[in-house]
Amino acid sequence: MKILIASRNAHKIQEIREIFDLPGVEWVSTAAFPDLHDVEEDGDTFEANALKKATELARATGLWALADDSGLEVTALGNAPGVYSARYAGEPCSHANNNAKLLRELEGKTDRSARFRCVAALSDPAGRAETVSGSCPGRIIEKLRGAAGFGYDPLFVPDGFEQTFAEMGNEQKNQLSHRGRALAQAKEKWGALIASNAARYPA
Repeated sequence: MKILIASRNAHKIQEIREIFDLPGVEWVSTAAFPDLHDVEEDGDTFEANALKKATELARATGLWALADDSGLEVTALGNAPGVYSARYAGEPCSHANNNAKLLRELEGKTDRSARFRCVAALSDPAGRAETVSGSCPGRIIEKLRGAAGFGYDPLFVPDGFEQTFAEMGNEQKNQLSHRGRALAQAKEKWGALIASNAARYPA
């Protein structure tokens, strides 16, 4: 059984494959469909964007589709950048520019609490979809640390730890991360359903 991962982000795809590992399932990215249109993420919430991506791509490809939308919510910034996390500093999107803007916006602020939040959606080819969510609370530090990860990982330290996400190995980060927690819920909620379909419709 093939399931489409609604992303071309190699880091995200690898993370999903590592967490959401089920026998008989072949995970394919949207890169396998060069003529597939990009879904405009114009929703006001992570839920709206995840559902839109999953349902549109499932209908377009005839495959089950797993999509997610995630981002950073910073308390002192009114939960910004939120759904605009990937393009916080404007176009063209740049992790470096986003991190630099975040540090500028937090200058002089004593509350540096934040959380990463993720909503995952799974849709069947008919567009019937459900969502799960996960979050990881932490804080934003003042200087980038670490070379692993991506996005805001070098600035984010999860609660109870001293390392940033960018200083952690994939296994540890996946156990803590917002996406890891959302996908763990997804596997618990949808794993049996996917496994039964994988047995009926081998990849």
